Amino acid sequence: MNLRDQHTVVVGLGRSGLAAARLLGEKGARVTVTDNRDAATLGEAVAVAEKLGCALELGGHQQATLDGADLIVISPGVPHTIAPLTAARANGVPVIGEVELAARFITVPIVAVTGTNGKTTATELIGEMLDASGIATFVGGNIGRALSEYVTSGGAAEVVVAEISSFQLDTMERFHPRVGVLLNISADHLDRYAGMAAYAASKARLWSRMGAADTLVYNGMDPNIAALVTEAPGCHLPFWSAAEATDAPAQGAQIDPQRIRLALPAANAIAIDLRKTRLLGPHNRENIAAAALAAMAAGAVPEGIQQAVDAFSPLPHRLEPVGSVDGVVYINDSKATNVDATVRALDCFDGPVVLIVGGRNKDNDFSELRGAVAAGAALVVANGEAGDEIAAALADSGVPLEIVGTQGEALARAREVARPGWTVLLSPACASFDQFDNYAARGMAFRKIVEEWS
Repeated sequence: MNLRDQHTVVVGLGRSGLAAARLLGEKGARVTVTDNRDAATLGEAVAVAEKLGCALELGGHQQATLDGADLIVISPGVPHTIAPLTAARANGVPVIGEVELAARFITVPIVAVTGTNGKTTATELIGEMLDASGIATFVGGNIGRALSEYVTSGGAAEVVVAEISSFQLDTMERFHPRVGVLLNISADHLDRYAGMAAYAASKARLWSRMGAADTLVYNGMDPNIAALVTEAPGCHLPFWSAAEATDAPAQGAQIDPQRIRLALPAANAIAIDLRKTRLLGPHNRENIAAAALAAMAAGAVPEGIQQAVDAFSPLPHRLEPVGSVDGVVYINDSKATNVDATVRALDCFDGPVVLIVGGRNKDNDFSELRGAVAAGAALVVANGEAGDEIAAALADSGVPLEIVGTQGEALARAREVARPGWTVLLSPACASFDQFDNYAARGMAFRKIVEEWS
């Protein structure tokens, strides 16, 4: 891809946008960065962009600049359907995302992981499994480091493992993973998509450039996935629960509570021991199975996979134990920004749970929480913008429910109610933006209070 002297525009001055701007500049392009936010809001990102030699247009996207570009690169937080981009595309300007840009300069195999929930855990696990197998690996994408940073850093890995969001998939054109992983599909981001069909179609773009020699790992128990993968090319490796399987496939991963059995083409079947893992719940067993299949397809060895499973710690804000106070365990699952993630979280605990939910709704249906709440919660404390909506949806769940204004108030109320042996679980089923900048800030606020009590 020849970018020398091309007029390129990066839309969105976040981490991915800056990484794309740096890559474009190193390839000889002239770079303009545009963002709806002003310089004061963007802070030091402005100075970084100026140091890279970028022209800046802040406080809005100028249509003339977009229409005059040879290439537009957007950050994942910028909807590709906004009017200025739609108009530029209609005028013949190519619009791609930062991952698509980076992938055009990556020559080693890419393992791409997507799904509604579990992406980060599975992505990090694959990286650990490959590293433990002696394979030099870069892990990034929608987490940690942008893929463009791999290219600008010199790109010395043997395999690139990338978390890929639906927003990033929306702007893919040539992106070609050698191993694709689809963990699950459930209602999420419906404030950005026209409905579940459109959201699922975005996920299916994962294999739009894959071929017969590639491998697709997917959830064999997810009905939303079953209809999509029938036309997908390559070697299919599903994972499934032994308890739910009625007609087990010949290859893939069978999940039991204490072990996962892997069967791959032209390889001896192996078993992964789960007795030492610190990852909680059935959904994390699915993440481990998916990661193991993908890692094996990318060259990992059984010993490396087992080593990574035994050593892997829960990631921050994902069913993360943050303390025990007066015999009550506090769990930070702030990354649970949709209903399905909260349902999965509740399934991890046997004893009484005080569930803290709430925040900003992303057009999710909170009535889908009823079954999990009825089965696993002793009390629900709802807060934030969606507090009343959640309370109405769960009114007939048979579980006591209280509404408070803020997450801090919810946590204080949970402490008053919880008894020794109980769990207080922050698993909001909502976005954080009514009270916090992001889910990480929400989780850190939760952790800080618990640590002060400890």
